[in-house]
Amino acid sequence: MTTATIRPSERRISPVFLGILAVTAVTGWATWTGFAEQPGVAVFLFVTAAWIVSLCLHEYAHARTALHSGDITVGAKGYLTLNPLRYTHALLSIVLPVVFVIMGGIGLPGGAVFIERGRIRGRWRHSLISAAGPLTNVLFAVVCTAPFWLDALDGVPPDFRFALAFLALLQVTAAILNFLPVPGLDGYGVLEPWLSYEVRRQVEPLAPFGLLIVFALLWIPGVNGAFFDLVDAVLRGLGISDFDTYCGYDLYRFWRGGSEVCSVTP
Repeated sequence: MTTATIRPSERRISPVFLGILAVTAVTGWATWTGFAEQPGVAVFLFVTAAWIVSLCLHEYAHARTALHSGDITVGAKGYLTLNPLRYTHALLSIVLPVVFVIMGGIGLPGGAVFIERGRIRGRWRHSLISAAGPLTNVLFAVVCTAPFWLDALDGVPPDFRFALAFLALLQVTAAILNFLPVPGLDGYGVLEPWLSYEVRRQVEPLAPFGLLIVFALLWIPGVNGAFFDLVDAVLRGLGISDFDTYCGYDLYRFWRGGSEVCSVTP
């Protein structure tokens, strides 16, 4: 019923997103076929473009769930077009997550679309809106790892396999970090409707700094080690080895020179 008030132009997929999707497809083909003279460049472009696609889908999931929960303003804001330039904070939603990937191979969550929560009734709906984004990362991880857990890697070129493994690592890290009950992240958004007004009022000032707090904690060796132990355990459960993710990240950072270890698939 709410979708009837959304104009077709507000749901039309943005040319910007289609362009990013095209880059993903072309560089994925180049990675698969070995067309690029430097495979690391193709892997870098493929993984980065695919990561941005997943970020767009993450924010779209928030907006689409909000639409069906009662917030019809998401259409006018352009959130349903998958255009990353229409987000409230494009820098937080797209630029910083890409920088974090380049710096440390971490799928750190970005900013969020602005949802008019006053239009939405019911605590379960509020929680579902927050959960929709990271659940998209979970689905993306399942798709990326399908060749691994389906034992369907025969014929898959090593470079493409490594790129998929690294992309899966980004999705798993993004899902785990997003579900942390930290103010400003989606995990807290899932819990917030069930907290008392006093608790929410006390925690609210921390929301703008939640992402920075998580980023700072990940620089602590003990926290970083425990976090990546969890990530590695999830990836191993999905059939991806440490070797696959290491070589994927090694290829992604092509400017540092490739490792000879990854030249031979185990």
